[in-house]
Amino acid sequence: MTEERKKDGDGGERREFERRTVFTEMLNLFSLVGILYGALDERLSFKEGMRKQFEKPVWFYRTRLESNFLACLGGITFALYLFQVATGILLLMYYRPTTAEAYRSVVEITTQVPYGWLIRGIHRWGANLMVVTVLLHMMRVFFTAAYRPPRDVTWVNGMLLLVLTFGFGFSGYLLPWSQASYWATTVGTDSMSAIPIVGDTLKYFVRGGNTVGQLALTRSFAFHVVILPGLMLLFLVLHFLMIRRQGIAEPL
Repeated sequence: MTEERKKDGDGGERREFERRTVFTEMLNLFSLVGILYGALDERLSFKEGMRKQFEKPVWFYRTRLESNFLACLGGITFALYLFQVATGILLLMYYRPTTAEAYRSVVEITTQVPYGWLIRGIHRWGANLMVVTVLLHMMRVFFTAAYRPPRDVTWVNGMLLLVLTFGFGFSGYLLPWSQASYWATTVGTDSMSAIPIVGDTLKYFVRGGNTVGQLALTRSFAFHVVILPGLMLLFLVLHFLMIRRQGIAEPL
C-alpha cells in the first residue's frame, strides 16, 4: 500500500513537472515576439493569466484528466474550427461570390493558386471531420449523462453550437456554385417547406426569391463568413466559460 501511494505520488509529481514545462515553453514562445514585455504585461498580467490556465487541473472520473480520448473530442472539434477559420480566410482572398465567377474562382484556387488545392482540401475535409467530432462529442456527453444539472445550460449551449456547425456545412456547400451544390441547395431549401407555418417563409428567406440564384449565393456567403462565425465565437466563449466554471461531469 505504501509503495502504491509512493508510485502515485511520483506520478503526480511527474505530471506536475510536465505541466510546468509546457507552461514554461509556451511562455518563452510568447516572450520571443515581445508580447509579455513592458508596461502591457504590468497592467494586464499576461504571465499570471497564462500560468493559471496551464496549471489548472481538469477532473474526470474523480481523477486528473490526462489522456482520455473521449473527453478530448470537444477540444479536437475546437482545433478543427480554428483550422477552418484559417483556411477560410486564405480562400477568401481568391473567391468571388457571384454566379458568373464563383465556380471559375474555385477552379483557379484549385489549379492555379500555389498550394490552393491543399488549402481547399484542408477546408473541405476539416468541415467533414468537424461534423463527425462534434457529433461524437455530443454522444459522449449524452451517454455519460454529463448534461444533467447544473450543466444543463452547457448542454443547451452545445446543442446551439451543433446547429451552427450544420449551418456552416449547409451554407458553405453552395459557395462553389457547381451542379452538385446548386441542386443540393435546391433540394435542401425545398424541404424547408415541410416545416409547419414558417416553412415557406424560411425557404424564401434562405433563397432570397423563388429559385436558387445570385441572392441565395450572396446570403449563403454572408452567413458562412460573417453571421455564423460571429455567433459561433459568442457561444464558444460562453461554452468554455461554463466548462471552466463547473468542470467536467462525473459519470452515472
